[in-house]
This record gives sequence, structure tokens and C-alpha cells, in this order.
Amino acid sequence: MTSEVQKAGRPVALLTRQESFSAAHRLWADSLSDAENRALYGPCANEYGHGHDYVLEVTVKGAIDPATGMVINLTDLRDAMRELVVSHVDHHHLNHDVAICKGLNPTTENLAVLFWDRLGTRFPGLLDEVRLRETPKNWVVYRGERT
Repeated sequence: MTSEVQKAGRPVALLTRQESFSAAHRLWADSLSDAENRALYGPCANEYGHGHDYVLEVTVKGAIDPATGMVINLTDLRDAMRELVVSHVDHHHLNHDVAICKGLNPTTENLAVLFWDRLGTRFPGLLDEVRLRETPKNWVVYRGERT
């Protein structure tokens, strides 16, 4: 007997993996004056930076392979997140130690876009969402949109 899943065609599913890392950063825009930076970013503009325990969630979207029952192998997503993102940023100061962040004001928004761009090279057409939690109360969701 054929299952309902097999009869209906290839269903599409969202698959999400979570990784975490700790990093320091300083929010600072070179185009602004010292006073403007301090007014805009407040304590986040501290000269020596401050740290966060980030949570990165990456979602891929695709058809479930009838042979494997998976959108992609979850270990491939895990390995890509660790190789392309976490290994570069974990326990580093994003403004000073991280080559992939060079020239970037490491706001959570900018980091989410950076991580999307890096992971998109590994999962073209499958990446659906990058969610980066800076704190339990603050996070950014990026879905590849550009103006």
C-alpha cells in the first residue's frame, strides 16, 4: 500500500539547526563622531567592547528526498555552520580578531547577513532563514532580502 506522503508528491519541509558561540564586539560607525556613536550605541560603544553568548539558528527549506526521508543531512548543516561561521567567531573579538568581520560594524543585523552569505555558498537555493540571538530578548531574522 502506498502511503499518503508518497501519493501527494514530494512534500517540502523546513529544517533548522542551532549552534551557539561567545564573542565580544564594539558597535561603532566610523562615519559618525565619537559623540554620535556614544549617543547611538550607548554602552555598546565601550572602547574595549562587551560580550554576548549568541545563538545561531539556520533553516533550510526543500523537498523531502523519498529515498532518505530528509531535506538534507543534518550533519552537513551542522558541519557547515561550524566551519563557515562558528569556528571563525567563537571566543573572539569580532572587531579585532575575525577576518570575516573585517570592516564590518558587527551589529546583530550585519552578522546575520554575513552568516547568510557564507552559508548560502554551501546551500544555494535551500537557505531559508538565519536567526541570530544576541540575548534572550534581542534577535535578528534574515531571509536573504535586499533592497
